[in-house]
Amino acid sequence: MNKTIRQLIAAVALVVPAAGAFASAAGPALEKAPINVQDTESLQRGAQIFVNNCLSCHSASAMRYNRLTEIGLTEDQIKGNLMLATDKIGEQMNVAMDKKDAKVWFGAVPPDLSVIARSRGADYLYGYLRGFYRDETRPTGWNNLVFDKVGMPHILWNWQGEQVLETVKNAEGHEEHKLKLVKAGTLTKLENGKANTAEFDKRMADLTNFMVYMAEPMQVKRQQIGYMVLLFLTLLLLPLAYFLKKEYWKDVH
Repeated sequence: MNKTIRQLIAAVALVVPAAGAFASAAGPALEKAPINVQDTESLQRGAQIFVNNCLSCHSASAMRYNRLTEIGLTEDQIKGNLMLATDKIGEQMNVAMDKKDAKVWFGAVPPDLSVIARSRGADYLYGYLRGFYRDETRPTGWNNLVFDKVGMPHILWNWQGEQVLETVKNAEGHEEHKLKLVKAGTLTKLENGKANTAEFDKRMADLTNFMVYMAEPMQVKRQQIGYMVLLFLTLLLLPLAYFLKKEYWKDVH
């Protein structure tokens, strides 16, 4: 038995470093996404971007339109601005495109984005949305720094403009890939050769923020309930612990 355990430990010791090395080489370092699911204005802007752009090909079947009232929108605002594929506010956010057609057009059915923020992470999505660059070897003419050989075209290129991939050396002398804006979009600027992408980055932060909210709409209320429970337990148990201590130590000299 001891020999078997030693063999298992040795196997794990060999596998874990290799897995860590693979993860570190799998892609570029991801910038921290500026997420705040309590910022309702950001969530509203993100919802609008999602519905007008992402929902053309991707569904969000675990999300219903009427849940958008939880981020400060009225039913009239939802019906008038965000419901493009249905007229029932209780409907799920499903795409109208047929899956068979999608597979023919794109080679694969675009994934459902309901919980993509939980499976991939906010930092990944934020980097992915800002990571498209021109690549004439790809069928769509686009590739992505975060998701190499991605099949999705850059549907927001008119906002961001066009980027190219450059290989540069970092401070340690190692080569790394970086993106360079070569053609400005409606939300980016090129000033004296320097790129200003602040407005586009803000929009992508809003979209990422909404997808994080969509992946778990109850997270804000869950956190609030958690704080209330902790406060209740503190107010209840702290006095009991204090008097119990006094009772226990009163005869100790």
